[in-house]
This record gives sequence, C-alpha cells and structure tokens, in this order.
Amino acid sequence: MQDDIEIRTMSRAELEIAIGWAADEGWNPGLADGDCFHASDPEGFLMAFKDGRPAASISVVAYGADYGFLGFYICNPAVRGQGLGYRLWQAGLQRLDGRCVGLDGVVDQQSNYRKEGFVLAHRNVRYGGTVACEAPEDPRLRPIAPGQIAAILAYDRPFFPGPREAFLKCWLRAGESRRGFVVIDEDGVAGYGVLRRCREGYKIGPLFAESPEDADLLFRALAAGAGNTPIYLDPPEPNREAISLAERYGLQPVFETARMYRGAAPALPLQQIFGITTFELG
Repeated sequence: MQDDIEIRTMSRAELEIAIGWAADEGWNPGLADGDCFHASDPEGFLMAFKDGRPAASISVVAYGADYGFLGFYICNPAVRGQGLGYRLWQAGLQRLDGRCVGLDGVVDQQSNYRKEGFVLAHRNVRYGGTVACEAPEDPRLRPIAPGQIAAILAYDRPFFPGPREAFLKCWLRAGESRRGFVVIDEDGVAGYGVLRRCREGYKIGPLFAESPEDADLLFRALAAGAGNTPIYLDPPEPNREAISLAERYGLQPVFETARMYRGAAPALPLQQIFGITTFELG
C-alpha cells in the first residue's frame, strides 16, 4: 500500500485531463465530449493521484440501479508499473458492485478482464475513411430539434441496458461540434444518429435504425455534414448489415474492441444497432 496515493472523484476540469490522456492513446475523443460525459453521472469518474498529481483515470458510470459501464481506464505513462491502475480499477468496480458492468476493451486485454469476471459478448469494429456523398432528401428525415427529444429518449431506451436520459439530453443538443438527424414515419421514430467532431475527423454514434434502409439514409445525412474529412463508425460485428453499410461507402477497419460484461449480459437489439454511441460510455 502506498500512502502517497489518493483516489477520488474527478472534478469537471480533471475529466479534461483524462480526455487528454485518451487522445494521447489514440482514442480520438470528441472535441465537446466532456460536458455530456460528466452529465451522465458526475460521481462516476475517478482519478488516482500520486504525490498530488494525476496518475490514473477510470470511468464507472452508473445507469440506474442495475447497470454500469467502465471506461477511460488509463494510467499516466510516467507512473506505470507501480500498481496504481489496478488499485483504481478495484475502487471503480467497488462503486458498481451489484450491477451488471460493461466495457469496450482493447482485444489484447481480454485475458486480464476475464480474470476479473468479464465475459466476451461480441466485437465492435471501428471503420474509418473519407466518404463523398450528398445529403439525401426524404420527408421522413429531419434534423434533431428540441421538440423531438422526448420521442428519441423513448426510442433509445431498448438500445441501452440502463436509463441514460441525462447523457442524451446533452448529446442530442446541436452545436458547433455535434449535430443529429432523426427518421420519423407514421409510427413515430424509426431511427436516429449523431455526428460529432473529434480530434481527427468525425465520429457517428449512435446510429440506431429499424431497418438497413433507414440506417443508410441516416448515415448519408450525417456523412454529408463531415465534408472531405475522415469519419468513423463503430458497428457491433454481429450486425452484418451494419458492416455492409460501412463497406459500401468505402470505410475500412481501423480498430476494434471487445464488448464484455461482468454479470448477465443484456439482451440488446444488435440488428438495429448500426453504430454504438461511444467506446468510453457504451
């Protein structure tokens, strides 16, 4: 036990340190992720300090009483190999004790996560590249506006293992770094997606839709907003239509994660999930 180690909840400003570490690791975070991440669970971001300086981070965001998601598990390279990260890991899991816990981990860490009780559910494959397409015209396709938020929140609920209204109310808010589209037909919301500006290019996430055709419509609307810059989409590998969508527009695999759960894996409609929201928060 090292007496000079303190573990506590990050401040909002300290979360930006963790996001900066994520950028250094090549995770390409969004330019305006911090406010929405923090809003999801302000107590869910922990940091270890060594001699008063930030040393390691982890997010253990609680979604309701039954689910949590682990991310941002990073140790400052200057202090790696001293057991700081594992102490923080234990503190993080203790916060989510009693919940099913999900994570999107790098593949070569699967064996370590298995030792902690996590079981592989599926791979998520990041596809990236530059897409040249025009904004589609369809009367069902609309930019996300405040009046649609309640309907989108209701639509989103089956796609995620726990309630995440606080996060989505921020994530769906249009701004310089983020915009979204929704498909609305005679039965209500049939899909939605969000495009966000990142350190490099743009990421699309989430991309949820009732059909491959609606997913394609949303993808084109979002990709057109990226201009001639790279875009990234993170489909779950079991959704072959999502993989086909990425490949149809010339995107190539550039990264992958292992979606793992500790506890009973939730039953999610993977065939309607064409792009997960974020690797950091699920």
